[in-house]
Amino acid sequence: MVLADLTAGAVQDAERRAQTRPLADVERAALARPAARDALAALAPAEQVKIIAEVKRASPSRGALADIPDPAHQAALYERGGASAVSVLTEERRFGGSLADLEAVTSRVSVPVLRKDFIATPYQVFEARAAGADLVLLIVAGLEPRVLKELYELILQLGMTPLVETHSSDELEAAIDLGADLIGINARNLKTLELDRDLFGRLAGRIPDAAIKIAESAVLTPDDVARYRQAGADVVLIGEALVTGDPVATLKSFLEAKW
Repeated sequence: MVLADLTAGAVQDAERRAQTRPLADVERAALARPAARDALAALAPAEQVKIIAEVKRASPSRGALADIPDPAHQAALYERGGASAVSVLTEERRFGGSLADLEAVTSRVSVPVLRKDFIATPYQVFEARAAGADLVLLIVAGLEPRVLKELYELILQLGMTPLVETHSSDELEAAIDLGADLIGINARNLKTLELDRDLFGRLAGRIPDAAIKIAESAVLTPDDVARYRQAGADVVLIGEALVTGDPVATLKSFLEAKW
């Protein structure tokens, strides 16, 4: 199963880092950080769709996408293009990311920054805050309910915002039960890598009105953004389309999509 392998690898890499940077050191660094940026305010529903723009070098489904030698510059282009937040892939093995990418981006942009990884331990959450992250991704499918709740509460305790990602009706119910303010529906099933372009449309109506609805994956054109917006998305998370072309021009076209 792809998700299980990705999560296991991410945890192993975190354990390796913990050998040279113990949890106590990471906790101190996290608590010494200035307050996180207000992601809920940045992503609040508006007349215009909002975009989380992703710094993403590769993926298991698509392979290599872009070199991105300067992730901070890439993120600055996203901010210039109108992104409301930036997502940074920090998974090393299949996505080519790193915590150094996250640190570089958080020091460069003023919009909230998401650590997108396969988070399964408190150590990874403290790492995220120590590196300056304002949001942390939690994938319901990859976590036992008890662990999901513990990590969710830890993220809140550190002043960050959890983005709870779902891929099914049952997972969506779990996110709702948590009381998540940011709920993502990912069209790509991370267990199989299959894509279901209609998943958001089928599930979005069940998300409480008080929560911010985020559509993830299957976005290559303005029409894709328009389709998600028509289905109720407040925010669309976009990666591949922004790293393989002109990010500023592409963002402008997405933000101007008609629905």
